[in-house]
Amino acid sequence: MPSSLGPVRVCLPLLSLKQPVLIVVPPSEGINLAFARLLLQRGCSVLIGDLALRPEAEKLLSEYKSPAPGSSSAPAALFQRTDVTSWPQISALMGRAEKEFPQVDIVVPGAGLFEPAASNFWEAPKTATNPTTRSRDDANAERGSYLTLDVNLAHPIRMSQLAIGYWTRHKMPGTLLHVSSCAGHMAGIGTPIYFATKHGLHGFVRSLGGLRDELGIRVSAVAPGSVKTPLWSDDPDKKAMQGEEDISMEPEEVAEVMLELCENPKYGDGTILESLKDGTRVVPLFDNPAPTSDRGLAVSGYNQMQKDLYQKLKTEGLKV
Repeated sequence: MPSSLGPVRVCLPLLSLKQPVLIVVPPSEGINLAFARLLLQRGCSVLIGDLALRPEAEKLLSEYKSPAPGSSSAPAALFQRTDVTSWPQISALMGRAEKEFPQVDIVVPGAGLFEPAASNFWEAPKTATNPTTRSRDDANAERGSYLTLDVNLAHPIRMSQLAIGYWTRHKMPGTLLHVSSCAGHMAGIGTPIYFATKHGLHGFVRSLGGLRDELGIRVSAVAPGSVKTPLWSDDPDKKAMQGEEDISMEPEEVAEVMLELCENPKYGDGTILESLKDGTRVVPLFDNPAPTSDRGLAVSGYNQMQKDLYQKLKTEGLKV
C-alpha cells in the first residue's frame, strides 16, 4: 500500500517487528494526547482526529512534522478535523490513515464526554414546558439521540467496526484500545448517561475479547478514575466539584497504562484495566470487588452534587 510518509519505526514488541505503526487518537487533549506523545517519542506515527486542535496538540504536531515522501524514517503526527458523531467523518479518518501510512496497527477511539449540561440526563431537551434547559439535544428529532451516547458509545462501536474490517480484510493482527473509566463498573445518579455509556463500552470490549486468540486482534480498555484533563478544567460545572484535597492522575500516568495494554501479552482478550493512583488491576467479569484503593477514584464534590440533585427533584421535579 503506498505511503506518503515513508517507513515508520516500530515500537510495540507484540506487533510485527518489521511493520510500521499508526495510532488513530481522538481527541487531541488529555489522556489521548499524552498517549500520542508517548508513542511518537518511541518512534510511532500518529493520526489525530478531533473537531479542532488545542495549543498543546498544535505544538506536538509542529514537533513531528510530516517528512517528504520516502525521505525519512522519523515519526510524524498528522491531524484531520473529525466530528466523531458523524459516521462519514469517522470513515474519512480511517481512509486518511490507510492513504497516508503503509499499515494501520493500533486504533484508539478515545473521544469522551462526562455528561456536560448540553447533553445531560438532568437537563432534558428543550420543549414548550422546559424552555430554559441548557441541553442541546433535540427533543423533536425523528431519531432522537443524546450527544453523550453518540460520543461515548456509538462512536467507539463504529470505529471498532472500521478497524476490525480493515484488519480482517488484510489478514493481519491489530490492537483496538478503548479509553473508558471506572464508571464502567460503578454507578451514580449525578451522571446516569455517562455511567450507562461506560457500562455499555465495557460490555462491548469484553464481548470482542475472543478476537485475540482467534484472529490476533487485541481488544482492551483502560479504566482510570479522576484524571487532570480539559474534560474537567474546561467545564465550570465539573470544575466546581473538585476540591483542593482531591487526588487525580496525570494524563501521562494513564498513557503508560495504555502502553502496557498494548505490549503485555496477557492483555487484549477483552481486558478492562482499572488505573488509579496506587496502581492497576484487571476488573473481573463476575464477582468484582471494590477497588483496593479509593485514591483518585472520584472527586469530592460529586457526592454533594448528588445531594443537591435529590433536593431539587423533591422541590421542583424534573422539567421535561
